[in-house]
Amino acid sequence: MNQTVPALVLVALLASALGGCGGGAPLTFDLAALPPSGRAVAAGRAIVVAEPVGIQPFESDRIIVREPGGSLSFLGGGQWADRLPRLVQTRLIQSLENSGRLRSVSRPGDKILADYQLISEIRAFDIAAGSGEAVVDLSAKLIAEGTGRVVAARVFTARVPIKAVDAGNGAVALDSALATVLGDMVRWVNSGR
Repeated sequence: MNQTVPALVLVALLASALGGCGGGAPLTFDLAALPPSGRAVAAGRAIVVAEPVGIQPFESDRIIVREPGGSLSFLGGGQWADRLPRLVQTRLIQSLENSGRLRSVSRPGDKILADYQLISEIRAFDIAAGSGEAVVDLSAKLIAEGTGRVVAARVFTARVPIKAVDAGNGAVALDSALATVLGDMVRWVNSGR
């Protein structure tokens, strides 16, 4: 079970209480990083994590619904705590740091020497209205610094059933799907493949 559900519920309740005075302001939801693993650093590598890229609808703070015909719309009543790419980058960095297996994890602008750069693309981060699922699909490439050579590439996908297509249920299900994807990505990066 994803440990972030209570945190999401708390954020939603707080936003609802505060939003009651603001005339229907959308609820703001956060995504969670994986918890610390407690492992010691074992001669880890240094990784730079670039902000994921994606099509224009994913560049916002809005929760997206994909209709059966393929059209995209924004789910009313809810938004993310930041632009989705920046939020995913932050939670990926935190999850890699929490794994305890890397020497350092940073952003491109941090000016830290790294062994590899992790670049990714948000291919899906939405509620599939037709199937009633939250879908997170990220492609990732691990690139050797200095040479630009792709040393590994993989697509990470998770689907989580959603109880109802609304902001609260959608955010919880997308957070759960992201937790699965983050777990797979962290294991993949730490394995060097």
